[in-house]
Amino acid sequence: MLSRQAMLAARAAAPSTAFRTVVAAAPALTRGYAAAPAADAAVKAPVALFGVGGTYATALYTAAVKTSTLDPTAKTLAALGALLVKDPKLATILETPTLSSADKAAIVAELQKVTKSENQPTVSHFLATLAENNRLGLLSDVTAKFSELIRAAQGEIEMVVTSAQPLDNRTLSRLESAVTKSATLVGQGKKLKVTNKVNADILGGLVVEVGDRTIDLSVSSKVAKLNKMLTDSL
Repeated sequence: MLSRQAMLAARAAAPSTAFRTVVAAAPALTRGYAAAPAADAAVKAPVALFGVGGTYATALYTAAVKTSTLDPTAKTLAALGALLVKDPKLATILETPTLSSADKAAIVAELQKVTKSENQPTVSHFLATLAENNRLGLLSDVTAKFSELIRAAQGEIEMVVTSAQPLDNRTLSRLESAVTKSATLVGQGKKLKVTNKVNADILGGLVVEVGDRTIDLSVSSKVAKLNKMLTDSL
């Protein structure tokens, strides 16, 4: 966790000039992360991601592949993601729009220290780029989408099954088997990672998300459609 004392200590050790030095030391990577991932045709991401967070995650993946640092980068991003979940206050700090260059440099330094990634240039340049572009608040989204890229590269597709109550393993296995047989939802040679989420608001039934596709079989969805039909007919 990033304590205020640790942040202030890191700030004292990393003034604004140090921040500018970090960014200036890796101009090529900085420009690469800021640009659209399609700009580098030599390395192709295993799945297309959208949004600003997806752009940064794809650019980081591309840089990690090119520098043969994909494994350590993936481990560090996973550690950063876990840190953000463990320390909600950190996410609030990262989203602060008034952070000075010294503040951002201190945060980057502390993140590297906590995740023991000081000697990983790919991650260091990436974090410096987020700081320079005032995008540190995207770190949580980027870590999640980078994880998605890693799973896709390993031939793994996430299937999220949302239900009103927790599902037993037998039911989840049957759903996994049924979806795996679908060539439309799961490509050949792919494997599913099944996650069950509980949301009482759907009332009953299931909402199945596979990749970027959603199959809504929830009771709440059926009620909403029925209400719309009744409203349109009046």
